[in-house]
Amino acid sequence: MVENAARTTARMLLEVDAVSFRPDPPYRFTSGWASPVYIDCRRLISYPRLRRQLMKVAAAQVQETIGYEAFDAVAGGETAGIPFAAWLADQLMLPMLYARKQPKGFGRNARIEGNLREGQRVLLVEDLATDGVSKLAFADALREAGAVVEHVFVVFYFGVFPHSLATLSNAGLRLHTLATWHDLLAEARLQAVFAPEILDEIEGFLNDPIRWSAAHGGKG
Repeated sequence: MVENAARTTARMLLEVDAVSFRPDPPYRFTSGWASPVYIDCRRLISYPRLRRQLMKVAAAQVQETIGYEAFDAVAGGETAGIPFAAWLADQLMLPMLYARKQPKGFGRNARIEGNLREGQRVLLVEDLATDGVSKLAFADALREAGAVVEHVFVVFYFGVFPHSLATLSNAGLRLHTLATWHDLLAEARLQAVFAPEILDEIEGFLNDPIRWSAAHGGKG
């Protein structure tokens, strides 16, 4: 099952129209990068049969590549990571937590919701990763609350921005993903989902995302 994870995920994203193309004006990510394509993994939450199969694939990958007893809990990052963390925790039969972007400002003023115990090994889950920077804040919040966080799981990883894996590695994090843009582009070409000129524009972006971003008003 794990060997086919990338293609299965790519097919699912294309089937639910989670892939959008807009070179002008381009999409702008919170990290500052400009892109002609946008992946909306959150669309998956509206398709129960599809998401159940996807989480089975995800659980198998986690168990086979990291370990069957490697974690004590699964934590989602607010907000997009929360449903995926809940479903993956269910598949792995583990407790679920979630990390807020900011303390909620009243009550316990907590950033971590759920029952987190000191020293628990926690798998951080998000929907996707571009350059990996946004994952650091969630990992820091979990660690400050006493968790041991060494692994991040995402459904989709862009896989094209430089130094993204190094950024995570330097923070003591290892990234795991079901699919990257290279997997998605290959499947899109196979299915002829987009016109050839659109696929070529996407490939041009993937081959040099920094140049493309800078040329279209984004971070370079």
